[in-house]
Amino acid sequence: MLGLHQKLAQTQKLSPQQIQYQKLLQLNTLSLEQRIKTELEQNPILEELEEMEQIQEENEPDKDLETGDAETEASETEDFDVEDMMNEGEKDEAGYSNYGEEEKTAPIPRDRESLSDRLLEQLHLQNISEEETVLGEAIIENLSPNGYLKTDLEKIATDLELFEHISLTHEQAEKVLRMIQRFEPLGIAARNLRECLLIQLRNLDYDPYYSYLAERIIENHFDDFKNKRFEAIQKNMNLTKETLRTVLEVIHKLDPKPGEGNILSEQANQITPDFFVEKMDNNFIVTLNDRNLPSVTLSKTYLEMLNAKKRKRKLSKQQKETHKFLREKFESAKWFIASIQQRRHTLLNIMQTIVEKQYEFFEYGPRALKPMIYRDVADEIGMDISTISRVVNGKFVQSPVGIHELKYFFSEGLSTDSGDEISNKHIKELIKEIVDKESKNKPFSDDKIAKMLTEKGIHIARRTVAKYREQLKIPVARLRKEL
Repeated sequence: MLGLHQKLAQTQKLSPQQIQYQKLLQLNTLSLEQRIKTELEQNPILEELEEMEQIQEENEPDKDLETGDAETEASETEDFDVEDMMNEGEKDEAGYSNYGEEEKTAPIPRDRESLSDRLLEQLHLQNISEEETVLGEAIIENLSPNGYLKTDLEKIATDLELFEHISLTHEQAEKVLRMIQRFEPLGIAARNLRECLLIQLRNLDYDPYYSYLAERIIENHFDDFKNKRFEAIQKNMNLTKETLRTVLEVIHKLDPKPGEGNILSEQANQITPDFFVEKMDNNFIVTLNDRNLPSVTLSKTYLEMLNAKKRKRKLSKQQKETHKFLREKFESAKWFIASIQQRRHTLLNIMQTIVEKQYEFFEYGPRALKPMIYRDVADEIGMDISTISRVVNGKFVQSPVGIHELKYFFSEGLSTDSGDEISNKHIKELIKEIVDKESKNKPFSDDKIAKMLTEKGIHIARRTVAKYREQLKIPVARLRKEL
């Protein structure tokens, strides 16, 4: 039977301030800069502290300005431990982290010209009709990240006729497509790899004889070329081994993905390190890359207004509403400043712990990387695993051994015959090293690589070697074979 029942349960919910702090932890340096600028625009209590003002405040700590309780509360932000409050509400009653339900924040990229912009610019310089220009724009909109035309040309033309009432013949559509394919980068908007390579061969200035042979290979023996059956190509085309090698060198100079590396879209972002790790004497020093972030403080003008209204015994309705608005903005500004300060402390604490646990990596490089999981860092500094996850996601560190995402330092381990624990990233480095040193005429199979690792005391299955090889984007042995 249906009925109403009462149930008493204790649950913990994240406050809006706690959610804000979680989001600030997720932001990388560029995203945080944008977030601070947005907050400055939305909250009049906040104002940017200019460099000269900051120096003056450091040199003149004692001010005669009377801002009453508001100033006292503002000073308390320095001792306001957001992390403690975060850990109190971090889990639900079942003990599971609930941070996954929050909004995911993507890094904010730099403003850069996109490949589409470059192609559209070239298109609009062409002496073609308005209808053909619209088709060209539609073709550019339908390019994949690798630069290939991902939608059938006939469908694009049909959609234009249906929705834009633009009618073009098949010959006109092909003419526009061929024109775009000769834009920079050459081979863009090809419908498949064969067409992409042929476009480049027919428009680049290579030796005519070898270009002709290369074109014949792509046109008539593409499957053999793709599967590296070079002996069959040599026999069918009656070529010497030396001539075939020269022709293959011409083909290998072509770009099979003309969009990749040329796409400067909103998703492509030059990496800006969030941390710097530098070696001084025998220690590694961690610094946060926050020099260019706007320094924010509480507006003294608005604080004076807030206190002036507090000192008045009677306030009009409008004055009460203004006071309420200023109070809300003050509380928001105070929490925002405290959250930024706590974020800085948390990030430095976690990065310092990573450096201490991976000291050998920063000293000797990737092969010295140790197995480490989020819990190792969380237990060391007394933070929740979810906090570690937020911090390492999408953030990078620049050190003497290069630029690495913080996620890179976390991996599972494997025991060797000597009893040592090595990281799976170390195993990947070994696989890459083996492949780099193999004979290109007779590359090693996955089974052979597994046996070679076993000889080093690392017991790993063939299928695991295959998985790591695929993650490293290394082709199978058959496709690595060369003449």
